Amino acid sequence: MRSPGVHLREITDDNRDAVRALHVRHNQEQFVASVSKSLKEAAKKPKANPWYRAVYRGDEPVGFVMLSWKPPAGPYKGRHFLWRLLVDKQYQGQGIGREALVQVAALVRADGATELLTSYEPGDGEPWPFYQKFGFEPTGEIDDGEIVLRLTFPHR
Repeated sequence: MRSPGVHLREITDDNRDAVRALHVRHNQEQFVASVSKSLKEAAKKPKANPWYRAVYRGDEPVGFVMLSWKPPAGPYKGRHFLWRLLVDKQYQGQGIGREALVQVAALVRADGATELLTSYEPGDGEPWPFYQKFGFEPTGEIDDGEIVLRLTFPHR
């Protein structure tokens, strides 16, 4: 299912508060940090080379995505790692997260990547089914208690 009109937009002074107001369902909070916490973490970890955008449907902010974009050091050095993906609770189940991930994957692939990594914390309500449907596979690695996943891009 595609959600039309979904696009990524920079976070600016004009939309920052609206994007920070986005929240997942209560039972999902253990799996994904809030936008505010994510922005603070990005500011504290510049070496992770954070790249983030608001997810919009039309003119409405509906989600948030953040990557570690080819950091110069660390376990994901030179790789693309999906650090956060969240869709506001009132917009879930409409294909928005999938469409945002399609766009992120296209950007990462256009940057020359052969894969996109992410991780998740296992538990009741975990995001694994979402990532599995998208084509991610476990790498066999565990990072800080989280299962690391890889989406491999086909050769062009």
